[in-house]
Amino acid sequence: MAIQEIGTVASIQRLGEGLYALLLNAPGAAALAQCGQFVHIACGEGSLLRRPISICDYGAGRLRLVFQVKGEGTKWLAARQAGDEIDVLGPLGHGFELEALGDRPVFVGGGIGVPPMLACVKKAAGEGKAPRAILGFRNADAAILTDDFRKLCPTSVCTDDGSFGVHGFVTDALKERLSDATGVAACGPKPMLKAIAALAKAAGLPCQVSMEERMGCGIGACLVCACALKAETGETRYGHVCKDGPVFDAEEVEW
Repeated sequence: MAIQEIGTVASIQRLGEGLYALLLNAPGAAALAQCGQFVHIACGEGSLLRRPISICDYGAGRLRLVFQVKGEGTKWLAARQAGDEIDVLGPLGHGFELEALGDRPVFVGGGIGVPPMLACVKKAAGEGKAPRAILGFRNADAAILTDDFRKLCPTSVCTDDGSFGVHGFVTDALKERLSDATGVAACGPKPMLKAIAALAKAAGLPCQVSMEERMGCGIGACLVCACALKAETGETRYGHVCKDGPVFDAEEVEW
């Protein structure tokens, strides 16, 4: 269930170059939110299409949204100040099913795919599970939310150039975690998700992936975010990332 409401900016914080954390008073959407979902935000009168922003955290009537400036819409959003009103539609999409990941899930995020994994870790930890997180970034300047994750669970950080954490990819760190893991959840670039899905499958572990695709309407009415999925017959079928996802069982995805 999704609602449209006018939220009020509680605070906005610059996390790094082009990266921002927005705390939004949106009691209706916050009450309905689940980890892995997103909201669709109207970004000024000059932007015809809303912008999809993953929910990083939620609770107490607020949404925490972490986003990257990529165009005029998100540039407008980054310029908001405390007290400004924002038209928000959500929560939208199908989120993570944490119960299917067992008691020792591993949550993997890459780049801007890191924020939605925070709510997953928080929920899993709150349910008495033993989550672990693996975060991957290009370099130290792109690293975000690492302290937030470390407060909740054991967290490994990888960077492509070795400027922060371990020099390497999230898949390298994941290989070391699979022996006692009960499931894997991931969000990030498609090549990363494909590699993670293969590792989880080889280890016999359930794996859920949050796909990143461009979106238009956000409710499944357009074809912008169509993605190839496997049908029961073995043939290819198409689903919408905004409506059927963004989270899918990795076995469903036609990599």
